[in-house]
Amino acid sequence: MATTQANARVQRVGAVIILLVAGILSLPVAAVFFDGEGSENWILPVQFLGMAVVGAIVGRLLPGLAGDGATPARAIWVGVAGGLAAAVLGLLLFFLLLSGIGGA
Repeated sequence: MATTQANARVQRVGAVIILLVAGILSLPVAAVFFDGEGSENWILPVQFLGMAVVGAIVGRLLPGLAGDGATPARAIWVGVAGGLAAAVLGLLLFFLLLSGIGGA
């Protein structure tokens, strides 16, 4: 039983690290492809959609993210929520980097 909980904990830490890195990189990657005339309004929707997909994949591959003994469907939905949370974190990080704490 202890090894199952330890395995879930390791999977959870790994999934959070993967999602945080992907969340931080998702905005610039989306901007590279959609920062053109007439398509700049698609940057945020593409970022959030992409992070939802990445979160679903991470949740499916690392089911420990959803907890010990979670069903595959629950693991996917927890991954989607984690991916969207990481996308928001990445968006806030870039907002703070561009405008500073006292800006905007």
